[in-house]
Amino acid sequence: MKRLVLATALALIAASGPAFAAGEEEGPFAKGSQAKNWNLLGQEKARFEAKVVDVLCEVAGDCPENCGDGRRQLGLLRAADGVLVLANKNTQPAFTGANLDLLPYCNQEVEVDGLLVGLSDYTPAKMYQVQLIRRKGETEWSKTNRWTKEWAAANPGAAKAKGPWFRKDPRINALIERDGYLGLGLEKDEAFKKYLFEE
Repeated sequence: MKRLVLATALALIAASGPAFAAGEEEGPFAKGSQAKNWNLLGQEKARFEAKVVDVLCEVAGDCPENCGDGRRQLGLLRAADGVLVLANKNTQPAFTGANLDLLPYCNQEVEVDGLLVGLSDYTPAKMYQVQLIRRKGETEWSKTNRWTKEWAAANPGAAKAKGPWFRKDPRINALIERDGYLGLGLEKDEAFKKYLFEE
């Protein structure tokens, strides 16, 4: 019965799509953008110049060398207005971030092209999906698609197994084994599974 209620609720949410329909807005940074449309909520094409920065360094003054060598969230300090844009996604459809693609440009001036995403009524600041990047003054763009290659090189055994990367990533599996799928502990996980799947 609980599964039927859950399935019905999910179907109703999906059916209410028009209120949250994806559409492309024309934003102030859309001029000259070559970004590909992903049909995301509140997306707008955005091409701009920025400095690649360590976000924690910018907001708190905690600044390790080389932007933390990829262990810190990176962002884009936009040249046009000084806004710190969170670059949370690269161009791959694999639910991966943009850090590996931004890290080679740590503290450098770049031009980026991609999508700002989020509904202004619900999101105080749109996040950025960077699709293309190049150093300021360069003519050739680089695609932001390094993540899966780097992950496969770092996890050769897991990369050969079937399934999406996040199901076989050793770091994720170790966290699930320790804290459960909900991150609240194994006992809470078991109680939740029992609630969902047992009558």
